Amino acid sequence: MVTVPLAAQHDHHGDSTQMVGAADAAMSGEMSAAARKHVELSPMRTATRDDSVKARAVIGELRRSLAKYRDTSAAVADGYQMFAPKVKAQRIYHFTNYRNAFMEAFRFDPEKPTSILYQQRPDGSLALVGAMYTMPKRASAEKLDERVPLSIARWHKHVNWCVPRPRQRDRWFEQQDGHSIFGPESPIATRAECDEVGGLFFASPMGWMVHANVFAGDELGAVFTHER
Repeated sequence: MVTVPLAAQHDHHGDSTQMVGAADAAMSGEMSAAARKHVELSPMRTATRDDSVKARAVIGELRRSLAKYRDTSAAVADGYQMFAPKVKAQRIYHFTNYRNAFMEAFRFDPEKPTSILYQQRPDGSLALVGAMYTMPKRASAEKLDERVPLSIARWHKHVNWCVPRPRQRDRWFEQQDGHSIFGPESPIATRAECDEVGGLFFASPMGWMVHANVFAGDELGAVFTHER
């Protein structure tokens, strides 16, 4: 049985809503020194012409397939569900197709991403910005490279998380010396440190993921940035 990564599932049990929301916030803009302890990036490779051609082919296919989803109702009709609909003012809204999330462990179809990504406009409406592909956390660099070249995109996964124990959700907001104790912006990044604060340690809570912001322009670095 293949386990779909938490970030791909965007499931609703336990503290997954809090975890994915915290992960998304931690990846916005320049990461702090503490946040860098909790992110593993795919290795960089020397760019080749073939890599650029391959990446642009993915962009082209994805843009064409996403065009009909500028209205979120079309995405919902095709099986994409808004993650954490009760959470307001999300930095990026993920509409996830759980079947696609599961199938990404076995195949890569640029036209069937795990999630479609939207950003809120000043008037409250949602603007289509791109999509997210995922892979299981044990996927090799070679497997990631086969999908979106590592010389073009930095796939990332979240690592070394200390989280509150079940039924202690209020502890998500605890701080020490001005830093969050739990989650992806905590200075705690080892099991021993996590044990000291009574938390649960997850070495790799989520799988690999990469955002493809295909409506951000034509420059490859802007499309495949991991900090959006």
